Amino acid sequence: MTSPDYDAVIVGAGFSGVRALWETLQQGLTVTCLEAGGDVGGVWYWNRYPGARTDSEGWVYSMNFAPGMQSLWNYGERYPSQTEVQQYIGRVADSFDLRKHVQFNTRVASCRFDETTGLWRITKEDGSSVSCRYFIPATGPLSIAKKLPFAGLADFKGDWYQTSNWPADKVDFTGKRVAVVGTGATGVQIVPKIAATAKELVVFQRTPNFVLPGRNYVIDSDDATAIRDKYNDTWSLASNHPFGLPMIPSGKELKEMQGDPVAIRQMLDKAWEAGGFHMQFETFDDIFTDPESNAVVSDYLREKIRAVVQDPATANALTPRYPFLSKRPPCGHFYYETFNRPNVKLVSIAGDSIEVDATGIVTNNDKTHYDVDVIVFALGFDAATGALCEMDVRGKNNASLKDKWNQKVETFAGALVPGFPNLFLICGPHIPFGNMPVVLDAKVQWIGKTLKYMKENNLATIDVKDEAVEAFLKDLEAAFQATLFAESAEKSGAWFVGANIPGKAKGPLFYFGGMQSWLGWLAKESDSAWSSMVFSQPVKV
Repeated sequence: MTSPDYDAVIVGAGFSGVRALWETLQQGLTVTCLEAGGDVGGVWYWNRYPGARTDSEGWVYSMNFAPGMQSLWNYGERYPSQTEVQQYIGRVADSFDLRKHVQFNTRVASCRFDETTGLWRITKEDGSSVSCRYFIPATGPLSIAKKLPFAGLADFKGDWYQTSNWPADKVDFTGKRVAVVGTGATGVQIVPKIAATAKELVVFQRTPNFVLPGRNYVIDSDDATAIRDKYNDTWSLASNHPFGLPMIPSGKELKEMQGDPVAIRQMLDKAWEAGGFHMQFETFDDIFTDPESNAVVSDYLREKIRAVVQDPATANALTPRYPFLSKRPPCGHFYYETFNRPNVKLVSIAGDSIEVDATGIVTNNDKTHYDVDVIVFALGFDAATGALCEMDVRGKNNASLKDKWNQKVETFAGALVPGFPNLFLICGPHIPFGNMPVVLDAKVQWIGKTLKYMKENNLATIDVKDEAVEAFLKDLEAAFQATLFAESAEKSGAWFVGANIPGKAKGPLFYFGGMQSWLGWLAKESDSAWSSMVFSQPVKV
């Protein structure tokens, strides 16, 4: 049996990489983790832009893979900042002595499966390489930024920044004319921060968002004690929620309440005041599937936008016309209020495009020029598949993963890819859409079970049968089509169907059938001795 350098190579040291490190070490495997950044954190290492913070409450944006982990929880806000999240991941890594297994400042260039030896060869950008039996990419669903499409950027005389790769040193916007391009979750977070000090801020928006109020607050010592005391209960609640959140459905649908408009208003007001994702998960249970139910919530949110934004024209431009949830709604922290400031201007470029020149930004339709000193690009990410497609990943018969996924994204439960033996996805395509720390914990547990089974039965490689992939993809598509935004998501440019990236294959990149249904696919395999899989014996040399 050919001996590799390591049993497993993990790529990425964010939440999923740290969790996978612990799991593989528990299996008694030799493992190394290759991380492009200078520290653990993944997306929370790179996204240092002002205002960066989670959209999930801190008490469930954490880890729970070992007893007593609530003692490591130390977030100071309901929605932890980027700094806090990275510090938390670092604390977990240090508590379990995981850093010694991470090779920092190491970017991967290619990953190739050798059918002769049954091993993966992982080649770094410096030309060196390592071999392994198990290739575990922990690259995250939102780690590769959308490419900047502005040829004139090289001529721009001012400073420009991309939120996904923000400088470690503070950027001072005081007294400057600033443009922000993009109003997704990142733009929603950074706009209020820049507006506070900039002389002028021009926000370029292609598609408006339904921005939910975050209602962030500081967690004092009493709050922290209460959170720690019920930490495991909170995790249990989140683990049994379709989207991995500690929320309790109302148990009510619109048709049951249509005769009581006061009760409907109270329900929506309660969710609005609670802030965050309570609006979609604790109001009408059929908000994802019933057009009338969704329309009631959509109209309520449109009313709120017009109530907050004072200028009618600006409010109108900020108001989405598509159904709520067609795009993932971000949490805002005084986002709409920012457009009431005299130094902030919204420019809608719906149906338009922009160009960058030496002194600023010009719209192509009416040729209006905006002189700026600084440009901030918040254009979003090439979600789910971007990181793996950026690396040259090749499986059986030297098949390119990028080429395959450019045609159609195929996986089994977001865990295995047919034709790419021993490649275990963690937060790639087709995982449940939801709170990632809870989702990835369940995924890594299953990977650990699979590796243990292979070790105990002296199995060298695992691949998945085509019929199992086809069955899962049928369920994936059916779950997505059951939502009312199956059609509107692509039209509104949602990243969860790849519609924000020109030329990318369109389709659901995430599983919308809920965590429990998705876990059923994985449990079926582990309960049946992985009956949908194809295993090989070790190669004798």
